[in-house]
Amino acid sequence: MTFAIGCMLLVALIVLGIPVGYALGLAGIGSLLLVTSPTTIAALMTKVVHSTASNYVILTIPMFVLMAELLSAGGVAQDLMVACARLTRRVRGGLAMACVLAGAVLASASGSSTASSASIARAAFPSMKAAGYRPGFAVGVVAISGTLAIMIPPSIAFVVYGLMTDASIGKLFIAGIIPGILTAAGYMATISLAMRFRPDLGPSAGDASLDLLPQSAPVWPIALLILIVLGSLYGGVATPTEVAAIGALGALLVSSATGRMTRGAFFEGVGNTLRTTAMIVTIIFGAHLFGYFVSFSRIADTLLGWIGESGLPPYAVMLMVVGMYLLLGMVMDQMAIIILTAPVTHALMTGLGYDEIWFGVVMVKTAEIGLVTPPMGLNVYIAASATRTELRQGFLGIMPFIVFELLILALLLAVPDLVLWLPG
Repeated sequence: MTFAIGCMLLVALIVLGIPVGYALGLAGIGSLLLVTSPTTIAALMTKVVHSTASNYVILTIPMFVLMAELLSAGGVAQDLMVACARLTRRVRGGLAMACVLAGAVLASASGSSTASSASIARAAFPSMKAAGYRPGFAVGVVAISGTLAIMIPPSIAFVVYGLMTDASIGKLFIAGIIPGILTAAGYMATISLAMRFRPDLGPSAGDASLDLLPQSAPVWPIALLILIVLGSLYGGVATPTEVAAIGALGALLVSSATGRMTRGAFFEGVGNTLRTTAMIVTIIFGAHLFGYFVSFSRIADTLLGWIGESGLPPYAVMLMVVGMYLLLGMVMDQMAIIILTAPVTHALMTGLGYDEIWFGVVMVKTAEIGLVTPPMGLNVYIAASATRTELRQGFLGIMPFIVFELLILALLLAVPDLVLWLPG
């Protein structure tokens, strides 16, 4: 009953429009008053702020966000888009597929999905619209391409999951490689099928759109940055936190080398980084407070006991948890979902014998789906806003990709080795 009261308080605060981080903190403090003394709560608040702010790994978040913002400010994303478009110029829907390729490559150097979506929108949408792509479909392609940054390492979502569960962030990064590649390939296949069954979605020839893009664009900056980031990470030269800092410095250098990063664009990127980081860290503060309430209420132990007595097989529980995440993704911020629920569901699923790395990838995949699922669909909001397209058209354009995402999720659930083979 106490846990239900705490959850209802949290939901009420979110419905009232209070930012998620503050809602979590206020609900955590109010709920803790039901189970412990004010003195204990004050001590827990001090501990949360100190332990979170002094956590070396949390530095990964602002560095990855800054990396993405600097790449956008320096026009590197636009150059990448041009290069990818020339690779796919002979294929129908090639410009749309180039968005996916650009999103995958950009994801390899940045862990921010929202920054990736905004960069691809500015780089690709004008040319796609001029080439004859339907605006809604073009917005759908841009939004879904941006989601690759949440799965393909380095990913901020994996960092947050690792922070909340003490799982190995390095193993999570490696585990996301195969699902990320499968997802990107599936997006391109979805574009091909959509263009075949709905010819009105885009131009009939792939070459026509190429003339609308610049004739050349340097790709060495992004290639060099990816080599530095991935080489440092998988070569064991640096930890994920150090890799993030190296990547941010590299993004600053390569973006400056292009000569297109203005003073205004630089300060805008830094400002966006500060806002995004402050939002995520505030959510982490609040989630830790609410997490203490969850711990005091012993809900994880209660759930494990109930499942043990109910006789439900582990796969049925796993499907229920995945279904819950898909529903939450429709109405809540993805980072908030991971931060709020990961400690409980992690304990639940590992208690049933599931691997924590595999479950982390599954959780991030559901977050990826939530980024484009109405009514929340943050990436669709960003892409529609950046391109000044009607939001309803964007959500219609994303629907074929959501169907594919559900198929990939089912594949990851059925074949865990797709996730666990590389880390092993």
